[in-house]
Amino acid sequence: MNVTVPLPPKSELRPDLAAIAKMIPHGARVLDIGCGDGALLEYLVDEKKVDGRGLELIQSNVNQCVTRGLSVVQGDADRDLDEYPSGVFDIVILSQTIQATRNPEYVLKELLRIGKQIVVSFPNFGHWRVRASLLFNGRMPVTRSLGHTWHDTPNIHLCTISDFLTLAKEIGARIEEALALDGDGHTRSLNTNGKANVFAEGAIFLLAKT
Repeated sequence: MNVTVPLPPKSELRPDLAAIAKMIPHGARVLDIGCGDGALLEYLVDEKKVDGRGLELIQSNVNQCVTRGLSVVQGDADRDLDEYPSGVFDIVILSQTIQATRNPEYVLKELLRIGKQIVVSFPNFGHWRVRASLLFNGRMPVTRSLGHTWHDTPNIHLCTISDFLTLAKEIGARIEEALALDGDGHTRSLNTNGKANVFAEGAIFLLAKT
C-alpha cells in the first residue's frame, strides 16, 4: 500500500528559508539546488511568481516536489551543473548543502557561471559551541544546527564563515549581502569579521561575480 507523506503547510516556511526568500526578486528565473521537499521553491513560485526549477539528489524529495507541482529533477550538484548553460538563471540557491558536496569550490564556480547571483547558506563549524565541545570534551560536537553524530553526518567539508569568505574571494565572488543565523534559523546582519565566525551558528550569503 502506498502511503502519502503529508507536506508541511505553506505558512511554516523555516526562518532561514524566509530570509532567503526576501533576497529573491519578484518574477526572477530561479534554480534551487538541493531543494529538499520543495518548501522554499513552492513559496517563491506562489508568492514571488518566479520561474522556478529545482535539482535534488534524494529521489523521495524529488517525488514530494513533484507532488507540489514543481519542476524538479533528480541530480547531483557535484556532477550535473555543467549541463546548465551560462547565465541562464537570475538567482541560484544552495541552501544548507555546500558542506555536503564533494567539491565545494567547483560547485561555487559553477553556480556563479549559471546564475547572475547566488544565495548560499551553511552551518558554521567555527561557532563557539563547536570549539568548546572539541576543547573540553575532545569529541565532534552535536549542536542545534549540527544535529548529527560524526559517523552519520552528511557534512563532509567542515566549513567556517572565515573559510567561506576566503574561498569566495579566491574564486572572484563579490558579497552583496551577508546574514548571520542563530540556532533557530533567525537572522541578523553579519559583519564579516572574526567575531561573526565565533558567534554565528550559520550564515547566508548573496554573491555575484566581481
